Amino acid sequence: MNSILLNTLKGKETERPPIWYMRQAGRVLPSYMQLKEKYSFWEMMKDKELAAKVTLLPVYDLGVDAAILFSDILVIPYAMGMGLDFTDKGPVFENPLKDIKEPKFNPQPEKLEYIYNAIDEIIKTRPADIPLIGFCGAPLTVLSFMIQGLGSRSNFQDSVIYIFKEKNKLKKIIDAVTELSVEYALNQIKHGVEVFQLFETNAGLIPNELYFELFLPSVKKISDAVRATGTPFIYFPKGLGFGLKEVNKDICDFVSIDWQTPINEARKIIDKEVGLQGNLDPRILFADKKSIEKELVKYRNFGRENKNWIFNLGHGFLPETPFENAKFITDWMKNNR
Repeated sequence: MNSILLNTLKGKETERPPIWYMRQAGRVLPSYMQLKEKYSFWEMMKDKELAAKVTLLPVYDLGVDAAILFSDILVIPYAMGMGLDFTDKGPVFENPLKDIKEPKFNPQPEKLEYIYNAIDEIIKTRPADIPLIGFCGAPLTVLSFMIQGLGSRSNFQDSVIYIFKEKNKLKKIIDAVTELSVEYALNQIKHGVEVFQLFETNAGLIPNELYFELFLPSVKKISDAVRATGTPFIYFPKGLGFGLKEVNKDICDFVSIDWQTPINEARKIIDKEVGLQGNLDPRILFADKKSIEKELVKYRNFGRENKNWIFNLGHGFLPETPFENAKFITDWMKNNR
């Protein structure tokens, strides 16, 4: 496959930075919102044709250089036997861990088969030069939702208290989530994904030292399993801040930088062998095009000096982001090298 993303991930110099976005297969697209009027989130995920269609929509509508699997980070606790429902207000657990004295899991990996079927369909129907990015949630982020019980509108206060209070109990839960995540990642690769991203959206919930002690070993375990197959591994530790200085080649091939951390500062403190991804503030897309362009000039200049960089957001597209601005940043970055 002659892919600008894969070439960049492999260390080859390309004519411009590759472009894709977190949450690109969703709410920013009018075509997706039309589908959402007919189908629920669960229906779109579980129907392989619909999942493939949604996965590929941003390729055609935005012109991005890669597709990312249309799924959710909470499919792991779903496959672990936790009651989970994807409602209009976000995912909700029937029995969050904070309410269970002795958590017991009944892993059912077969519950993830519908995702592999969707991957097969995507591979079959995608354009020839478009790689597929697979993903899962990192253990801290997944556990935050499992403990709290809500998939949105939460500061995860109960989860943080649980982590400090139940540190000994937590180790077994982390191991269970990690084990299934490794199996899930390897099966995605087996079915055809060419890149894998680990989403640690809640890396900033706890102090760096505690994160490195409890959760970084699991990140490395997932990374090692993925990279042993020859698949590039991208790590997104949102909110890690100065802890990024600990991110080296042993942990990932590329690290995705959140919008709170200036991209130039991130480049100074992160291992030079690790490529960068990100970190445009998604809120800038609500501004006028002149203001957006001023910001993009900074990224273009950064890309001219740093060839091991992927253009992306510092988090996912926000609700009600103007589609025309999402298209504008894609076209501008492609045409202004």
